[in-house]
Amino acid sequence: MGMKWLFSLLLTIQQVIPQAGIQLTKEGKPISIINRDEYSVGDPNFFILDTEKYDLLVSELDKKFSISPKDAKLDQHGNIIPEELGLRVNRQALTESFYSFFFEQSTSALEIPMYSVYPKVDSELLSDIRSIRIGRYITSFNPSNKKRSTNIRLAVEAINNYVVFPGETFSFNKVVGKRTSKKGYEKAKVIVRGEYAEDIGGGICQVSSTLFNAVDSAGLKILQRFSHSRHVPYIPPGRDATVSWYGPDFVFKNMYNQPILIQARTMGHLLVITLYSSEVIEYSPKKVPFPPL
Repeated sequence: MGMKWLFSLLLTIQQVIPQAGIQLTKEGKPISIINRDEYSVGDPNFFILDTEKYDLLVSELDKKFSISPKDAKLDQHGNIIPEELGLRVNRQALTESFYSFFFEQSTSALEIPMYSVYPKVDSELLSDIRSIRIGRYITSFNPSNKKRSTNIRLAVEAINNYVVFPGETFSFNKVVGKRTSKKGYEKAKVIVRGEYAEDIGGGICQVSSTLFNAVDSAGLKILQRFSHSRHVPYIPPGRDATVSWYGPDFVFKNMYNQPILIQARTMGHLLVITLYSSEVIEYSPKKVPFPPL
């Protein structure tokens, strides 16, 4: 979408402004040319800004130029990968520049001001909350079942390095997101109303079930957890947590005074999920039954 087209669509300007060839810039670098004369209509002494359309404009600029921050995380060897700052359009500063640009005509460039966005998890916090293991659970799967293994791996990657802060709620469906073929999920065996069938994402319930038991062993508060309609072989009876995008979810809340770090990985035929936190955490662990591996 060209910036000139965007301005002509989103701005209502009713004033003849003689100066033309105006540059729109970001960090001092021109990104498009705006010709004021193209938007000059009506009474030369009257100016109207359609605020609703202006908000749409700013939202488009935000989509185009903003960069999401990246949390610090642990790699597969336990080394900390530092966080990365993000950038967002500074709406207030942009609006001030916009009015100055069109009313005062004091500059030939309309700068897009940005501000830094800090990640929730930085290296210092991550270093602190990896101090003590507060929960762990291990299940086994058949790695020769490629489609199911792929689904397990994708769900594991989605929850790995996730940090749940004090008072926050973790939703498996929200964190993992919708399971689609576009994301790499494949059709594999699932249980639907007590019967086996095939569907996109089959196998991820092993991840949610393993996570449930790790969370339960750490004594965290379980808000939502549903069992399958029939027994699953990878977990003791009654210890599973079925999930579905349009159905059941696994949800827990961190009621402790410190953040919780989720570490999830596969090792050969094993799925391992471990919860860590700070040494000063006050928690109440529980004993949970482990499946035969």
